[in-house]
Amino acid sequence: MRTRRARGAARATPALASAVVALALLVAGCGTPNPTARARLEGHSTGHAAAPGSTVHPTGGPSTGAMAGHGAGPVTPAPPAPAALRAGESMRTVAAPVDYTPKAPTTGTDDYRCFVLDPRISRDAFVTGFDIVPGQPQEVHHVILFRVPPSAAASARARDAESGGNGWTCFGGTGLGTGGAGLDDAPWVGAWAPGGRANVFPADVGIPLERGSLLVMQVHYNLRHGTTPDRTKVQLRLSSSTRLKALETMLYPAPVELPCRPGKSGALCDRATAVADVTRRFGPMSAPIVNGLLLACDGTLIPTPGPTQSCTRRVEQAATIRAVAGHMHLLGSSLRIELDPGTARARTLLDIKVWDFDNQAAVPVPATAIKPGDSVRITCTHDQAWRDRLPDLQGLPERYVVWGEGTTDEMCLGLLSVTRP
Repeated sequence: MRTRRARGAARATPALASAVVALALLVAGCGTPNPTARARLEGHSTGHAAAPGSTVHPTGGPSTGAMAGHGAGPVTPAPPAPAALRAGESMRTVAAPVDYTPKAPTTGTDDYRCFVLDPRISRDAFVTGFDIVPGQPQEVHHVILFRVPPSAAASARARDAESGGNGWTCFGGTGLGTGGAGLDDAPWVGAWAPGGRANVFPADVGIPLERGSLLVMQVHYNLRHGTTPDRTKVQLRLSSSTRLKALETMLYPAPVELPCRPGKSGALCDRATAVADVTRRFGPMSAPIVNGLLLACDGTLIPTPGPTQSCTRRVEQAATIRAVAGHMHLLGSSLRIELDPGTARARTLLDIKVWDFDNQAAVPVPATAIKPGDSVRITCTHDQAWRDRLPDLQGLPERYVVWGEGTTDEMCLGLLSVTRP
C-alpha cells in the first residue's frame, strides 16, 4: 500500500509549478488494475479510429452499436444547435491563421504547435462559453486556450512573426514566460480533448479577458494518425456583464511511474533510459517534471513503481468548485478525484471507473465549497496490457512509462473549475 502526504506542491516547488501549469492537455494506492477495465480489455479489438457509420450522442457517449470504450476513436456527430445567447452575450469565431501541416520538430510522433488568436477584445469582457472545433479531429490529441494579457501581447505577436504567422513549437506551455500563474490559477480559457463539446458556463460565471488580450491556442497533433493540414477554430461566447464571478482553473497533477510488465524487457524498461528518451523528444523540461512530481507529491526523488499513483495537495485559498475533469492517455484504466480523503468530510468529486480516452469532457458538479486546510487527491491507475490491444500502441517497444507529453506517453491530471469568494 502506498501512502502519500498532503503537500503544497505549487508552494514547495515553484519551478515545477510553472512547468506543470504549462502542460497541456492529472483509490488510494494499492494499485490493482480496475477489473471492469480488465474485462473490457479482454474483449477490445479496436483502436483510436471508429468504424464507418458509428455515431455518438451529443453528450459524447457512444450510441447503441457504436464502438465504445477505451480508445474507440473520435467520431464527429452532427453538432447540436447552440444554446441561445443570454443578455449581454455575443458570439465570436477565431481560428488558426493558416492551414498547418503537423510535423515532429525532433523525433517521435507528436507535434505541439502554438497559434496566436486575436479575439478583438475592445473592452473588458468575460468568456462565458466556448466550442473548440479541430479541423482534423483524428490527428488532434488536445487543444488548450491560454490567456495572454495585454502586457504580453507584443511578445506573443513577435514570437509568431518569427515563423511568418505560422505559430511555433511549444512542448509544455506557450513558451512566452508570461508568469504570474500557478497550479491554483492556471491561465486557461478552455480546453478540448476527445469527447469535448460545446461548453456554456452557468449564468453567474465567466473567465475574464482584459481589453487588448490575445489567446494562444496550443494544439497537440498525434502524427500516428496522419499529417493532413489542419485549421482548428474556436467559437467564443463573450459577455459584457460586470456582475459575473471569475472562473479559474486549478491543476492537480500526479506522477506516472509505470514499470514494464513481468517477463517483458528492453532498453526502455530502465527508468533512467525512459526518462532520457522523454527528454530527447520533448526537451530539457521533461526530467525536472518527472522528478519534481515525485518530490512534490511524495517528498522524495525515489519512485515507487506501480500501476496506481496519487497525489494529495492542501487547499491554500477558499473557493467553490463548479466542474471537474481528468486527463490520462491510452494506458489509462481509472481515475478518481477526492476532497478531504480519509476524513469524516470525505467526498468523491469524480470517479471514472473505466477510463475512455475519447470521452474527456468536464463534468459539472453541485457548487462545492473548499477552504484552507482541506485537501484534494488525484489518483490514476494505468495498465500496460493496453499495449496488446490498441493499434496506436502496436509496434512500439515496451517501456517504463513516466509523465510525458506524447500520445503514447502518459499523464495523470485533475482539473477543477472554481470561483473565489
